Amino acid sequence: MTKVHKTREEWLKLISAEQYGVLFNENTERPFSSPLNDEKRKGHFLCAACNQVLFPSEFKFNSGTGWPSFFDANKEAIGTKRDFRLILPRTEYHCSNCGGHQGHVFNDGPAPTGLRYCNNGLALKFVPEGEPLPSVLTS
Repeated sequence: MTKVHKTREEWLKLISAEQYGVLFNENTERPFSSPLNDEKRKGHFLCAACNQVLFPSEFKFNSGTGWPSFFDANKEAIGTKRDFRLILPRTEYHCSNCGGHQGHVFNDGPAPTGLRYCNNGLALKFVPEGEPLPSVLTS
């Protein structure tokens, strides 16, 4: 159950229309289009809509797929559901705070989990280590 509920108009005051499409219409950005795909600094990856921390940078790896990928997540920060949009079932994951669609998780990642959280870069923001984290939206 998500905690933050906003109208489309309210979200569009906080995020771009392209981000809204990914986060709340489950669109997918083009591969290799996000600068976060090449982000290698220490820090945290947050939901672009509500600022909840989804991944520490230590979980990121280069999957070669063209999207930022992680082998684990802050489990309390994500929710999952089955997605049949491409006929074969996949596991979609979203921010547990605002419900924003992040991507899909696959079983072809590296050790120690064997998972690949394949994330849309538009659904994330990065905060480098040493910089303060923004407040998580609560309403």
